[in-house]
Amino acid sequence: MTEHYDVAAVRQAFPAAEHVVYLDSGFQTPLSRPVKEAYERFLQEGFETAGPKQIWLSRLEETRAKVAALLGAQAHEIAFTKNTSESMNIAANALPLKAGDKVLMIHGDHPNNAYAFLNLKKKGVEVVFIPMTEVVNADSFRSHIDEKTRAISMSHVTFHAGHRFDVESVGALCDQHGLYFVVDVMQGIGVTPIDAKAMKATFIGSGTHKGLLVPQGLGLLYWDASKIELEPAYLAAASLAEPPSDFIARADNMALPSTAARFELGNYNLPAIQGLGAAIDLINTLGIENIEGHCFDLGDYLIERLEELDIALVGPRDRQHRAPHIYVIALPAAEWLDYFTQNGIRVSPERDGIRVSLGMFNTTADIDRLIEAIRARNVPSTQARTVVLSKLG
Repeated sequence: MTEHYDVAAVRQAFPAAEHVVYLDSGFQTPLSRPVKEAYERFLQEGFETAGPKQIWLSRLEETRAKVAALLGAQAHEIAFTKNTSESMNIAANALPLKAGDKVLMIHGDHPNNAYAFLNLKKKGVEVVFIPMTEVVNADSFRSHIDEKTRAISMSHVTFHAGHRFDVESVGALCDQHGLYFVVDVMQGIGVTPIDAKAMKATFIGSGTHKGLLVPQGLGLLYWDASKIELEPAYLAAASLAEPPSDFIARADNMALPSTAARFELGNYNLPAIQGLGAAIDLINTLGIENIEGHCFDLGDYLIERLEELDIALVGPRDRQHRAPHIYVIALPAAEWLDYFTQNGIRVSPERDGIRVSLGMFNTTADIDRLIEAIRARNVPSTQARTVVLSKLG
């Protein structure tokens, strides 16, 4: 395997990875030392000084700029939210959709993306689901576009089988037809490069507790600031271009800023945002392309080891169409999940099997532990099974 960076050194930043075979970063990543230290600094400052808010807000803007750079965007195009679901709902409700308009989505994509738009059916908006195939690109949507179509919303990477869809070609299609384009990047961000401008996305939504390494409760929203007609469905003083200094609301002071702050409501998740700044620093130190390459190589190794056992992989195998870090093994979750847990291996159940999701800290030894556990359960004799399981200790 190519040495993209010093994995042993990175692994030391994730102590949980030494206590369990952690192959579940698609659910959430273990807490890293840099993120933990950022939280601790925030708590210590609040404990000792009752909160240096201006310093915290300054760090918030530094983190906003880091998020923007990660997405190939500008800082004024980034808003902080609570999670992916909130980001997708903000996007869905900001689009100027009316009765009779149509939104195209992918059948079986993440439900919290779908529900954000299905909720618009009460306004008369039609949501049409196209089939999910191993390859989804512009051609998948083209024949479904008509004069009523106003938007397409989809994931970049699927959570349940690791499809990586051709969002750039879909974005170009949307641009060609004057459609809004909303992309959920939750499963890809922090592991694979994302370019908001190349996607031609109107909105990009994500949480931070997977590839961005921060505990749950923080989300991101990218907004193409040239789409100035898109306005928030709800409003607070923090959303205004000029919040009232005397804290008295006035109907003649409701102008929105030309930044993504129009989609924020104030009272940020400050400790998580400071943690995110530290997490992005770690990602940038390694290089996002190196993290992607590391996970791709581990994925190739996993596929090879599964082939030795004649066990199938659900979803795409070609690097062009698969995410570097999400793989679903065709083993019934109801029969295998508890077994893996009992043997110190952390994975997730998914629709068609057991999901293995990799992180920057994983190694071939983690894959070997997983494969040996599968082999141990499948060997016929108790004595042979005991010998194999002893290697997992």
